[in-house]
Amino acid sequence: MAHFQSYPSTQPYAPPSEPLAFFGSTAGQTSGVPSSSSSPYYAGSRSSLEGNMGGAAYPGGSMSGARGGGVGGVGGFMVQEGRWWQAFGTGGFDGEPGLIEELGINPSHILQKSLTVLNPLSRVDERIMDDADLAGPFVFCFAFAFVLLLSGKPQFSYIYGVGLLGTTAIYLLLNLMSPSGIDAYRTASVLGYCLLPMVGLGSVGIAVGTDHVVGYVLAALSIVWCTHSASGIFTAVLRMDRQRLLVAYPVGLFYACFSLLSIFKASGSV
Repeated sequence: MAHFQSYPSTQPYAPPSEPLAFFGSTAGQTSGVPSSSSSPYYAGSRSSLEGNMGGAAYPGGSMSGARGGGVGGVGGFMVQEGRWWQAFGTGGFDGEPGLIEELGINPSHILQKSLTVLNPLSRVDERIMDDADLAGPFVFCFAFAFVLLLSGKPQFSYIYGVGLLGTTAIYLLLNLMSPSGIDAYRTASVLGYCLLPMVGLGSVGIAVGTDHVVGYVLAALSIVWCTHSASGIFTAVLRMDRQRLLVAYPVGLFYACFSLLSIFKASGSV
């Protein structure tokens, strides 16, 4: 015969009268289970986030309505709402750099290098390429291709192809000639900045064309201008003053290809 032994009954688990506080409580909170409009335990009223996530606590469902005046808080920071162009400034979080600065674009340095190219008689600082960038070269390459397009010579692929192959060849030559050497990034930066006179040559072709005697003379002057500026920067950076003519020869051939693209129209037919 089975004997059943009775055990003392235990009271089932009862949840606490107040839920666990995962977020800091707000002033004036009452005891008991709070409503979704005043409780710090719900997404609609987290004190660490900005105002209203679900639209229940504040009319209109606006994330910045509770703060008023177009000011919102994100992650404990106060953010002033503004126009879309203010994203390029420093008006966000305290100490946050602007978008252009985060991308590594320095407009003052770009202007300084451009003026150095446009003034071939100026003395080149040997530390001018310490802050090398490709923002300016890309803009000048695109501008050169764009002015050729306006003059009826759509040669985007030729420009980028010649630029890539020429930059690689000059990079190899400079590293063979210089004991200190130079990286490909700075080589492309110098050659791209010194393309600026070619942009002027292409702009002339929009109005009067370049496939005539005057155009040939302007093309020759542009080649000399670009070569003089690029070879001056290379020799100053690499300290190769006695080898400037050796540096200028391949650089001149490089810019001569761009001048041919600005004079003649490439044809795909054989």
